Amino acid sequence: MSSTTNGQWYPPEWPDRIRALASGELTPARPRRAATVLLLRDTDSGGPVVHMLRRRASMAFAGGAYAYPGGSVDPRDEAPVAWAGPSRTQWAVRMGVDPATAQAIVCAAVRETFEEAGVLLAGASADTVVADTTGEDWEADRAALVGHELSFAEFLGRRGLMLRSDLLGAWARWITPEFEPRRYDTWFFVAALPEGQRTRNASTEADRTVWIRPAEAAAGYDRGELLMMPPTISMLRALQPYATAADALVAAPAQDLTPVLARAKIVDDQIVLSWPGHDEFTKHIAPADDGPGNGTPDGPPDTPSPSGGTPA
Repeated sequence: MSSTTNGQWYPPEWPDRIRALASGELTPARPRRAATVLLLRDTDSGGPVVHMLRRRASMAFAGGAYAYPGGSVDPRDEAPVAWAGPSRTQWAVRMGVDPATAQAIVCAAVRETFEEAGVLLAGASADTVVADTTGEDWEADRAALVGHELSFAEFLGRRGLMLRSDLLGAWARWITPEFEPRRYDTWFFVAALPEGQRTRNASTEADRTVWIRPAEAAAGYDRGELLMMPPTISMLRALQPYATAADALVAAPAQDLTPVLARAKIVDDQIVLSWPGHDEFTKHIAPADDGPGNGTPDGPPDTPSPSGGTPA
């Protein structure tokens, strides 16, 4: 298979791992629960922009790929927190999980957004939001969260804050393929940047952040300039019709949360890799193309900022 012309993330070791899985030589790893947030900010014209970060090339998983703030669920995310918005039971029904799991995932989404982007979806009451998360005291708390020295429940409690679950909308759920050594069961949420707050690159995993219109980021992917995993570009395409961040949030309850899990089968010794419901990511990999590097859409080592993107 020749190299792809778009920016689809495709590790060169996948064919070998797919064949090992098919032959029973590879046991799938259990996916870890994770949460990711698509932060949206309205503009004067042209629709909202979304906050994206570029993962450092040295990262073992999806190095060099553009993504959104997010990460794994911490077991302590199940600890009781002051809660505003839809109840844990309502979230559980929407997500198809039990209330404790729903809370943990929503808490992880809010916590990771603060850890990686400095944005906090919480307030002193059910109808307020923190207006400023800058300053040495906030940074000390953020660093303590990142270092697991402080749980999210402790952080909110000592600041007298409530988690604003109504500021999030569940959008999609993707599970890392069974042949990947690092697997995540990831929930994607949409949220609007709270008034008065601003993003910053607070993640040690990212070397660049931008605000960019979904259509412009998708065009960069289509040209092969921006490397992305399938769920990342899928979200960008899904967000393009919405004129405001509020419109996207209103649309969230109607989004399908059926898990998307890649399928790999071998037909006449050719690997057919597909993501159900997302035909654009289907790949046909012949045995001669199984070697390292084939089909890997790696761009230049320092890809320029996306057209239309602005530093966070």
